Amino acid sequence: MSIELKQNIKNLAQRFGRQVLALCVLLLLVHDIFGTHGFLAMRHKQEEIQKVKAELDRLNKENAALDEDRQNLKSDPQTINKISHEELGLALPGEIIIKIAAPAADNTRQAKK
Repeated sequence: MSIELKQNIKNLAQRFGRQVLALCVLLLLVHDIFGTHGFLAMRHKQEEIQKVKAELDRLNKENAALDEDRQNLKSDPQTINKISHEELGLALPGEIIIKIAAPAADNTRQAKK
């Protein structure tokens, strides 16, 4: 390299070095905030993880309740009797089941609306 070329490079570095460095730092900062793996993307992923964890907890509780219901249906005579009476309409010997129909909807009220 000639001395003149080296001097020109040195002059450019002294003249624009700080601006180029500041621009590079600014670009890195913007990338760290808005980039694919930046702060905002990581924050969004953490919120998503929290939602999934909450849904998993809810499903685990529901699963435990269903498992308890299953166990009761297998072994608890009171649960079995309750379901047979209420849902299936069955009766034990000597019992009489009386079903009362739900009141019919008032047609005059519906016509006015």
